[in-house]
Amino acid sequence: MSTTGDKILDTALSKIGEKSLFTKELENALERNEVDLVVHSLKDLPTTLPPGFTIGAVCKRENPLDAVVFHPKNCGKTLSLLPEKSVIGTSSLRRAAQLKKKFPQLEFRDIRGNLNTRLKKLDEKEDFSAIILAAAGLKRMGWENRIGQLLSPEDCLYAVGQGALAVEVRAKDQEILNMVSALHDADTVLRCIAERAFMKRLEGGCSVPVAVNTVLKDGQLYLTGAVYSLDGSDSLKETMQTSVNYPQQTEDGPNDDAQRVGITAKNVPGRAQEAAENLGVELASLLLSKGAKHILSVARQLNDAR
Repeated sequence: MSTTGDKILDTALSKIGEKSLFTKELENALERNEVDLVVHSLKDLPTTLPPGFTIGAVCKRENPLDAVVFHPKNCGKTLSLLPEKSVIGTSSLRRAAQLKKKFPQLEFRDIRGNLNTRLKKLDEKEDFSAIILAAAGLKRMGWENRIGQLLSPEDCLYAVGQGALAVEVRAKDQEILNMVSALHDADTVLRCIAERAFMKRLEGGCSVPVAVNTVLKDGQLYLTGAVYSLDGSDSLKETMQTSVNYPQQTEDGPNDDAQRVGITAKNVPGRAQEAAENLGVELASLLLSKGAKHILSVARQLNDAR
């Protein structure tokens, strides 16, 4: 089944301005009972889902980092070793903003299409010295050997939900909801709730550069979040943490089926989910208090004018 995002391949995602680019057609089939569940890349799902739908499972996260795939002539190099004015392809404002600041000697241009198309454009033409893709997608397609460089969070914070797969279902279909809930990975759920709450509070999306990094260790959830101007020259970045070390309640409570930023996770402790959501909101509020709204507003206006 093809979606709007699959069909519009000549325009940058950030310019199309449609929140459900890769989901609307699939959700229509779900609503018509033609299918019982649909699987998405979580980063494609908006933080507020249409009424009647929920994310019934968030599967164990693949590597969320961004990866550099080099033109064959640049095999063995890294971004820092490419000649000045080398052209890097990416359709992501988030990636471009961070990498422009870190590698000012390089040029960044939009590249669209599915993984096959983008790799073909890279390999068969001389337009790009390298392209930036999600490591998770390359690994799932069996093309991990094409990864020439993994970008650490110090180089490039990743997108909200990147690397995680989400199973979307009808919110009132308890049979399907109970069935897919077994696929939940608790650590991934908590990390992604925090990330999505951060994005929702900022009112971010693919039309503005918003980036995150989460770590869950010893019951502590650490969230780093950042916003950037389009050229990366202006940015705000902060880290906060919270405890998510809560036991699962044995008795059902009134909020067991509560959605948090579109996710229903009955088998993950509710208090831990609440703490993760609050962490995202609080970090976003901190950035907003420091001027994030202005940075994102200007970025949105400049992107619309491009």
